[in-house]
Amino acid sequence: MNEKETLFAEERKDKILQLLKDSEKVTVAQLCELFGISPVTARNDLRDLENENLLRRTHGGAIRMSNSAYELEPSKRDENTDQKKAIAAVAAEMVADGDTIIIDTGSTCMEFAKLLSGKRNLRVVTNDLKIALLLDSCEDITLYLIGGVMRKHYNCTVGNFGSEPFRHLVVDKAFMGANSLSASRGAMTPDVGQAEIKKTMLSVADKVIILCGSNKIGQNSFVTFAELSDIDTLVTDSGLRRKLQESLEERGIDVKIAP
Repeated sequence: MNEKETLFAEERKDKILQLLKDSEKVTVAQLCELFGISPVTARNDLRDLENENLLRRTHGGAIRMSNSAYELEPSKRDENTDQKKAIAAVAAEMVADGDTIIIDTGSTCMEFAKLLSGKRNLRVVTNDLKIALLLDSCEDITLYLIGGVMRKHYNCTVGNFGSEPFRHLVVDKAFMGANSLSASRGAMTPDVGQAEIKKTMLSVADKVIILCGSNKIGQNSFVTFAELSDIDTLVTDSGLRRKLQESLEERGIDVKIAP
């Protein structure tokens, strides 16, 4: 069996999405030659990806469904609220009294922050203004706000400007959001400035926890901010495909599934 034939199915699907990102369309014949698989397997892969709204099948192949740089407008980020609350609840259980933590920006991270009011003696570093205002009312939480350039309409700072002092911190855990995550490219965001500040956050944390809905897993965005080797734990929901979960776990990631 050659190397192409031993590719994990989930890795193969990630590579198909990357091909679509680069060329907008793929054919069954192309996939058979590239991966050393049968036409039936290629069509099954395309069918699975179509079922997740990641591509659209055509006669003899598939075309790209969406732009990898796409990002939901802030007004539309309240979708899947139950999913986000479930993920946040699992993540909150990972916070111990006395921890120093980073909280990334985003709607799932906001749901996570709402659950910290009962914790004692926390130090929280964040670049999200709404999260900072929320936690400011908690007497047992000391806040450190990361400076930078305000990202319009997203209530957060981005880029390296103003974040230099935080490079010298030692943080127990970083709780990070992601616009997408794949087995081949890691955790991603559509915005370059957002990626820069996320990388700063990761660089000072002993443990990195990604909070990401299953609907975002197996997809690609514009910029990778964390390789799989950077991630200690992924908290997601029960929609995660079992094979993809196993693929991530084989790479040393502790996958926690929210009920």
